[in-house]
Amino acid sequence: MSAQAVRNYDDAGVFPPTERGETGHRRYTPLHAQALRAFLALRRGHGHQRAVEIMRATNRGDVESAYRLIDAAHAELLAERDTRREVAAALDTLSTTAPRPVGGRPLTVGELGRRLGVHPATLRGWEAEGILRPVRDRATGYRVYGPDCVRDAEIARQLRRGGYLLHQVARFLESLRAAGGADALTAFLGAWQDRLTARSRALLAGAAHFDAYLTLLDRARPTEG
Repeated sequence: MSAQAVRNYDDAGVFPPTERGETGHRRYTPLHAQALRAFLALRRGHGHQRAVEIMRATNRGDVESAYRLIDAAHAELLAERDTRREVAAALDTLSTTAPRPVGGRPLTVGELGRRLGVHPATLRGWEAEGILRPVRDRATGYRVYGPDCVRDAEIARQLRRGGYLLHQVARFLESLRAAGGADALTAFLGAWQDRLTARSRALLAGAAHFDAYLTLLDRARPTEG
C-alpha cells in the first residue's frame, strides 16, 4: 500500500486521531495499524463506503452507530439468503411448468399486474428492458401474456425482490431461455449461493478484525480515577 493511500484513509476518518512529529509528519502506532486492518477486512464484506462509515463512527466515539451499520449488513444478507431460497423453490417449478393462464387464455397487462401484485407500468418497464416479451392481440392491438411470458414475469418478480437490477434479471432470463432452463438454473443458483457464502465469511472476518480494534481502543482510553 502506498503512503498516499494511507494518507487518504487517514483523511477519510478511517484512523483515530494521529499525532505529528517535530518535522510535521504523521506518526502511526499499533492502534492505527489495527484500524487499517479492520477497515480493509470490513471493506470486503460491507463495501468501501460502509466500511468508511463504520470506522468514522467508531473513531468519533459513536460505536452504537457502527454497530447499527454492521447489524444492517447482516440483516440484508439474511433477507437475500431467504430470497434465494424462495427463488430456488419458485424457479424449480416455474422453469419446468409454465403457469396456466387464468381462464385458459393469455393475460392482459392488467390481469398479470394483479396476479403479481405490481403496477402495469412496471410490466411495461420490464418489457422495455427485454425481460418480458408479450405479443399483441391481432384484434385489439393490446399486449397479451402467454404461459411462458407469465413464467418469466413471476421469475422477474422474485429476482427483483432479491435486489437484482433490471439488466441482471434480463441477462438471467435470456440465458434461461437459451439454455432451455435446467443448466442456467443450476448455474445461477449455485453462483448466488457461492456469493452469499463468500460475503458471510467476509463479514465474519471483518468482525474479528474490528473486535480486535475495539479491544485496543478500550486499552488506549485513560482510566478514570
